[in-house]
Amino acid sequence: MTTPNKPRIAVIIGSTRASRFADVPAQWMLRQAQARQDMDVELVDLREFDLPFFDEIASNAYVPSQSPQAIRWQETIGRFDGFIFVVAEYNHSMTGALKNALDQAYAEWNRKPFTAIGYGGVGAARAIEHLRMVGIEMHMVSTHAAVHIGGSDFFTIFPAVGNQPIESIEQSLLPSATVALDELAWWAKATMAARKETA
Repeated sequence: MTTPNKPRIAVIIGSTRASRFADVPAQWMLRQAQARQDMDVELVDLREFDLPFFDEIASNAYVPSQSPQAIRWQETIGRFDGFIFVVAEYNHSMTGALKNALDQAYAEWNRKPFTAIGYGGVGAARAIEHLRMVGIEMHMVSTHAAVHIGGSDFFTIFPAVGNQPIESIEQSLLPSATVALDELAWWAKATMAARKETA
């Protein structure tokens, strides 16, 4: 249930692989956001949208999309005021599924903030930096803070190595998660007010 004037935030799972690890950080970040009183949060899983590779005449910034899956995706994204991306790092960048999902919309991302939780050997730091560059092109606002599950923390909870619950490393994640969500809430309220003023 949403509350008027409270930002609607989507936690977007950016990996679609059958063997993905993304559900663990996604569910943890969802719980942190849901515990707050300054946002309404929902999980959005790219697996549920079956997006084709981008093959439109142009971005929907210029030409309406023809793909029903893309239109459904745009309508979904358009309902939210901000985003938390769950980011895996593949070869120093984000997943192809996440980049394709970003490309399948444009106006729906505009003038909205985002943060991220990334995981991997370096906490998906390079993928999140790439995500920020793409976000800027989409006229989005990136928070300064993000959550990086890397190094020994990542290997502690990764199933093939330590296989411990994420709660075992929670104390090292909470400070950055709190700052990232504080920033996201601030920017979401600011951009909501600005969009309303210029609508």
